[in-house]
Amino acid sequence: MKNKYSERIALIGGGPASLFVMKHIVEQDLKPETVCIFEKNDRLGAGMPYGKYGAGIEHVANVSANELPELAEDFTSYISRHPAAEFKDFYHSDGINEYQVIPRLLLGNYLEEQFSHYISKAKKLGIDVQVFTNSTVVDIIRVEKETCFKVVTENGDHHHTGNIIICTGHYWPKRNEEKVKGWYDSPYPPSKFTGPTNYPVAIKGTSLTAVDAVKTLARKNGYFDFQGDELQYFTHEGSENFSISLFSLGGYLPALRFHSEESAYSEGWIMSLDDIYEYKKSHNGFVDLDYVFEINFKQPLQKRDPDFYEKIKSLSIEEFVETMMEIRDKLDGFELFKAEYAEAEKSIRRHQSITWKEALSAFSYAVNYPAKHFSAEDMLRLRKTLMPLISIIIASLPQSSYRELIALYNAGKVRLIDVDEKSHVEPHPEEGGVYHFTDENGNEKKEYYRMYIDATGQKPIEFNQVPFEGLKDSGTISSGYLRFKSAEKGEESYEKDHSNIIKADQENYYLRVKGLNINDYFQALDYYGHPTPELFIMAVPYIGGLNPDYSGLDFCDTAGKVVVKALKNRLKEMA
Repeated sequence: MKNKYSERIALIGGGPASLFVMKHIVEQDLKPETVCIFEKNDRLGAGMPYGKYGAGIEHVANVSANELPELAEDFTSYISRHPAAEFKDFYHSDGINEYQVIPRLLLGNYLEEQFSHYISKAKKLGIDVQVFTNSTVVDIIRVEKETCFKVVTENGDHHHTGNIIICTGHYWPKRNEEKVKGWYDSPYPPSKFTGPTNYPVAIKGTSLTAVDAVKTLARKNGYFDFQGDELQYFTHEGSENFSISLFSLGGYLPALRFHSEESAYSEGWIMSLDDIYEYKKSHNGFVDLDYVFEINFKQPLQKRDPDFYEKIKSLSIEEFVETMMEIRDKLDGFELFKAEYAEAEKSIRRHQSITWKEALSAFSYAVNYPAKHFSAEDMLRLRKTLMPLISIIIASLPQSSYRELIALYNAGKVRLIDVDEKSHVEPHPEEGGVYHFTDENGNEKKEYYRMYIDATGQKPIEFNQVPFEGLKDSGTISSGYLRFKSAEKGEESYEKDHSNIIKADQENYYLRVKGLNINDYFQALDYYGHPTPELFIMAVPYIGGLNPDYSGLDFCDTAGKVVVKALKNRLKEMA
């Protein structure tokens, strides 16, 4: 039923996700009465990754200009009007190389201007756009009587709206940071590392998040310089004892960027909702992971690389991963790193893709859409078996970051330590942490570090970590759940884990995943699985349980399109 708030939309967060929602509001000709944008920082568009809270001048994105999703003005045109002289390794007097990765702060400037463009365009269409920067939303309260929400900001202001889109982006909760000196629960913002560290530093993880920390600390303690064609690292006086230990589950470093011939993120890769529901009719109400792997990995690979396809066509998911990992396990982490760099350089130089890696990246993106229709068994398989390989391959580490890591390695300033799932870190009572792990020879070890940084990347948050008490109290949101296909498997899992496996009755068991429950339109689901049609959730940490690969500008673009289409249909029905 339409009321005075039905034509009002509130965007909670003003980063990239919010930008792409505004893009699609304009392009899909959605004409609400009012759009309110609440951003906790002082600018729109950049969000955490592309602003000072997530990047320094040394940090680069893992995308180039030619890979960015379409916005009002392409990046190359933008940079011709805004020469980036301070980024001397990226911008030259004759322009830019559109295949070169973009400095993150520069990309943030571009996204900020694009946001401004769409706001201006929305206003010309008659939409009242209200922007509230430096305005942290502390609660969202469901007002049943008026069928709307009340948005409460940190300074006590209240705003009523009929529709909410949560776009709050990355979230880095603090467990021991600020309680334990030398302990950091994330490397963000990089400005918190203010001086040299003339001692060994422990970094948990080898993701791009970890590389961010390495790049920052390296510059606090030394500098990079070319000696001939080779990049070398030199410590400052007083930082001679600086070094970094990277603790990696499996001992892997991220894979390098290579030449891509197709967009892994086009809608052509995505299993349509019609396809999903048609498949579920004849498969016991589930989409099978093996089927998605077949149509979104093996079949595209068969067309593009028949020779490789012949080698893996009969392999199960588990056998494929084992084969790929076996190749990686044969080499020392840094030796494999060097070999993959040579392979990636050859791919870029010849403009030839590494097809299986490109196909796996495309599969990772495509699997987001049917994943919430998987059985619990298949979600557990995906996370245990496929995601460790995918997380390495899709990292797309820029070549410039590779050269810095190798320079540090050659200087004896970084080492890679392979640990298992039982490894853990305890805060030291005075400073830093103690890393407990079993080395490659089976010896139990513990090493003390004056500085410890958790750089394992963004994790989905638990239901009780959601900061909006009003949504939790009203039952509007709920934890994500997936049903077990097999009651026997569900019972077996339940006996092992009462905390994350729910027994509904003798026949139905459910896996609780991290993050919140959403439907195919990103609408929040309540405890009973009913959608709240006016509440949409696009925030990265909130939806990671049901969306295995859920970040990046392309995902923001695709998700924004889906959300605005659903909003448009909703407002049309209410008219």
